[in-house]
Amino acid sequence: MKAKIDRELLRSVKPGAKVFDIADTELKGFTVRITPAGAITYAIRYTGKDGKQVRYSLGKNFPTTTVSDAREEARILLGKIAGGDNPAEEKKAKTKGKLTLFSFIDGEYGDHLRAHNRTAASIIDRLKKLFAEFGNKPLSEFDARTIDKWRAGRIKDGKKAATVNRDMNALKSLFSRAVDWRLIDEHPIKSIKRMEESGGKIVRFLTDDEEKRLRAALDARELRDREGRARANAWRATRHYDLLPAIDDHHFVDHLKPAILLSLNTGIRQGELLTLRWSDVDLDLAILTVRDEAAKSNKTRHLPLNDEAKAALTQWKAQQPQTDLVFPGREGKRMTEVKTAWGKLLRDAQIENFRWHDMRHHFASRLVMAGVDLNTVRELLGHSDIKMTLRYAHLAPEHKAAAVQKLMRTL
Repeated sequence: MKAKIDRELLRSVKPGAKVFDIADTELKGFTVRITPAGAITYAIRYTGKDGKQVRYSLGKNFPTTTVSDAREEARILLGKIAGGDNPAEEKKAKTKGKLTLFSFIDGEYGDHLRAHNRTAASIIDRLKKLFAEFGNKPLSEFDARTIDKWRAGRIKDGKKAATVNRDMNALKSLFSRAVDWRLIDEHPIKSIKRMEESGGKIVRFLTDDEEKRLRAALDARELRDREGRARANAWRATRHYDLLPAIDDHHFVDHLKPAILLSLNTGIRQGELLTLRWSDVDLDLAILTVRDEAAKSNKTRHLPLNDEAKAALTQWKAQQPQTDLVFPGREGKRMTEVKTAWGKLLRDAQIENFRWHDMRHHFASRLVMAGVDLNTVRELLGHSDIKMTLRYAHLAPEHKAAAVQKLMRTL
């Protein structure tokens, strides 16, 4: 985006779902970056000696620093760059050997995550919690022995190998970025191999009886809430109080039942579900679109709606005519979770050890057991690698049976 950067623009600019930059039309190379949290930082962009584009933060924010002051500093820096200076390389040279793990996470690496990963906040929190004992340790002082010892301690504390491997991957990604940016000379833990993980991940899906109980609990909840609303309004009417909105003419009492029916029939992730907009739902063609900015894989995918999913969305839309989000929270804003209602529903249905995310496993498992090939399941789930879908392969034993049956021949 290009525009003249001034106070009025920065006061009116709205944060987006992702980090974005505005390039100044008055001074070439002067930019501001706006984060989803609304922070506005000044920077410059220029071409380095290697021909690559470089973004260099001025280390100043709006409105603490005025636009005119930031533009003047950018003008001076860009002039020095034209004369052969490279402030980004100079900064790296100064910090090399002194940059600590936490200062890197709080600085450039954190900015990188926030710009490219929707779960940046959770990754940052996890890294700082896991490696708190190394927070003030310079990146250049890390070595394989130190981290291997940390890893052994985690296993001794009872952590599973799969958990420790996931933690190690997060740290390895951090050091890979530091190497790419020439903040350290070599990757200190590249030689550490993954630990052997015992067994595969357990796929939790509903048995036929559990699914019946879940659906029965949903219906019972709807009936209970309707009767409760009727009693409440009868009580209010006798006291001449304002009545609560009637729900008798609504197909659903609230979002829970249509959200669950959609999840069971599409395998959509909870985050994708809660950001879904009606503009991404085509009821005529019976197709639901998960946009790249909402998808975990950052790739758009299209999900066909079966009869139950289509009916649920059609009925839900009829009672939500003015909303943009399919499942809006209070005041039309994005809902953050359905934890309380979901937990009570599972208790009513007497279902244990079943998360909302497990409805995605249920969707995939039922497809495989119905004979759907794994690659189609992969596409529907939005997996980037078939390896992620192979966890469901054991649910199709008839394929293995058919394979060995081909050995039969007449002698």
